[in-house]
This record gives sequence, structure tokens and C-alpha cells, in this order.
Amino acid sequence: MSLPTDTGHFGQFGGRFVPEALQAALAELTEAFDAAWADPSYHAELEKLQRDYSGRPTPITVAENFSRQCGNATILLKREDLNHTGAHKINNVLGQALLTKRMGKTRVIAETGAGQHGVATATAAALLGLECRVYMGEVDTQRQALNVARMQLLGAEVYAVAAGSRTLKDAMNEAMRDWVTTVEDTHYLIGTVGGPHPFPYLVRELQRVISTEARRQMIAEHGGLPDYVAACVGGGSNAIGMFYDFIEDPSVGLYGFEAEGEGISTGRHAATITAGSPGVLHGARTYVLQDEEGQTIESHSISAGLDYPGVGPEHAWLATTGRAVYEPVTDADAMDAFKQLTRTEGIIPAIESAHAVAGAKRLGLRLAQENPDLHPKILVCLSGRGDKDVATAFDWFGLPGVPDKTVGGLE
Repeated sequence: MSLPTDTGHFGQFGGRFVPEALQAALAELTEAFDAAWADPSYHAELEKLQRDYSGRPTPITVAENFSRQCGNATILLKREDLNHTGAHKINNVLGQALLTKRMGKTRVIAETGAGQHGVATATAAALLGLECRVYMGEVDTQRQALNVARMQLLGAEVYAVAAGSRTLKDAMNEAMRDWVTTVEDTHYLIGTVGGPHPFPYLVRELQRVISTEARRQMIAEHGGLPDYVAACVGGGSNAIGMFYDFIEDPSVGLYGFEAEGEGISTGRHAATITAGSPGVLHGARTYVLQDEEGQTIESHSISAGLDYPGVGPEHAWLATTGRAVYEPVTDADAMDAFKQLTRTEGIIPAIESAHAVAGAKRLGLRLAQENPDLHPKILVCLSGRGDKDVATAFDWFGLPGVPDKTVGGLE
């Protein structure tokens, strides 16, 4: 069955729960995207940008050294961190920026957590001559100050949101408020597979390039399909992009790793599927962290990009049907994986991606314990690079940020 339905539903999830003022804009966007997606000239323009500007196809790297810590598993990394701007976010942004031009709109707004979507949006806006404003939680502007500066250098306005938990959820609220009053000339360039229909479907189709490439590369270069595919899950855009072309392959297990933060029992986490329940958030029915009265509760993660109390509705559907498995990973385990991958492979992952790396290691060790004769291939989406997270890593590991020794100088 092809999902979503015409009304934007994935089973009981998805839909369009928005004010009347946005219904017409979402209908216009649905029509515009369907027309563009059926137009070969749109695909030709997008594919040219993906190849010549973003740097696709991204390679698959065998993490031979890190794999030695993962039981009998071979860990393979789909290198979305090698995209222009340093994350998978550029895949979606280029497609939506082209769509903005086709709709005759001159301004884009975006929300961002870790800043990678904001940087990608500011980049595409600069390239295509669009006015750009990015909303970002005040807490996230502090832990991702480098990306704030990158957005400003690219010509975007960055608005810090001081409401609520001052993180991604609140940035998305403010972007929605902006869009309600500016919809005539503005496109809301959502960065994840959440929000009202058609965004979950639209963003999925633009991120699907990850699994389309990966599936082809595994068959051509690595002897066949992987046994497992893994990705981190906040809103879930890199994960749905990584999963999608493998959904119809029953031999391939799909694993999403959520942010467990300081532990489920502490309440300071962002493990929406593991510890949430069905509800409505930002225009879609999905799994939400909420109290007994249905009020959304604050999430927590060391990773700004995973610090969100909801998840894309297609992930909710994949979890409910059992096609994908979702497990939590703590801040501590993610940071251990962050350090291990850096030290063994010379690759500094985004802290978001480090959750997937940690989950893949745990899966490899578990499989080796269950059946020592198995030698599984686990393909991990390395969704972004960790340059932006160096300050957080300094704090976590207690690094002084000074040279180990000073030599030379005047006698």
C-alpha cells in the first residue's frame, strides 16, 4: 500500500490539524509539489544541484576499526556528513527551495535545533536569491553558536525563541505563527518529516535519495543488501530517508535510535516512541511526550537536533506495524560512541549521528551473543558531521582546549 493516503494519513497517524488560515496554503503546497514531482524538468534541476553543488552521491565507508568493537558485525557508514553544509539536511532544502521559486514566493522561514537545517536553508536561500529567516530555541543558539554565525554569514536573520523550553519545539511554534501571517509570499521550509500533510510525505520523498543510493551501492559494491539499517531519530528525516527504499526488503531489519537523554526513568529524555503516546503535535497525529491531560511535556537530549517531544507520523506507523524497531540511547552511550568513532576511524560524527553509531554497536554485540555464527552487515546513516558539536564535546569530556605541551621559544 502506498502511503500516505490522499488525506495525509499513515494508518491512524498523520493528517492535517492546523488553523483555517493555513488550510489553503497547505492545499496549494500539495498541488505544487505533486506537479513538480511529476515534472522531469524539476527532477533534472534538482539532480544537477545534488551532483554539482551538494556533492552526491555520498559514499559508503566500511568502518573496519570501529567494527572490531561491535561483536561479529561489520559497520558501514552512509556518509551524509560529506554533503555540502555537512549534513543530510541539504537534500530536503534544495528541493523545497526550488519549489518555493516555482510557487512564485520570495521568502522562506525555517526552524532549527542543531542548526544544520538552518544552515542548509540559509545556504539554499543565498543560492536562489530568497529572503530567509530562521527560528531557533534560545538554548540551542547557545549550544550551537557556530551555526548561528554561519547562518548570519549566509545572509539569514536568526531569531532566538525564549518561550517554553527554548528548544526545537518552541522554534517550530514561532515559525508556524510567522507563516500564518505571511503565507502570501512565504514558504515554511520544514526540516523534518513532521508537521501537517503534505510535509511528512514531501520531506520523505526529498530525503529518499539516501536509501535509493545506499541500496544501489550495497548491491554493486558490497555484495548485496545489508542485514540491518540504522539511523538516529528525532523528528526522523534522516531515518525515513535511510529506511524508505529498504521497507519492501523483508530481509533487512530497520532500527531507529531515539534520544534517551539521562534515562527514561528520570523524565529527562526525548524517546518519543519508547515513552510517548498518540497525540497531536504541530499539525499531525503521532507519538508525543505528553502528560495525563494531553499537554506536551519538555524533552531533553544532549543533542539539539534530537531534542523534540514528537516524531514524524510515518515512524509512528512503522513502529506500530512492527516494520521498524525503535530503541533509546542515552547521552552517555552516544558520547562514548562519538569518541570511539572519532578515535578509531578519524571521523567526528554529529552527536545526533552518534546515537545511531552507539545503537549499531549495541545491536552488533547483542547479535553476537545470540548467535556467534552470524556476521551481519549493519548500515548506519551518518547524518552529519560533528564540527558543530566540538564545544559540547569539550564540556562533556572536560577537555581544557589548550596544547598538551609548549616547546621552543626564546632561550
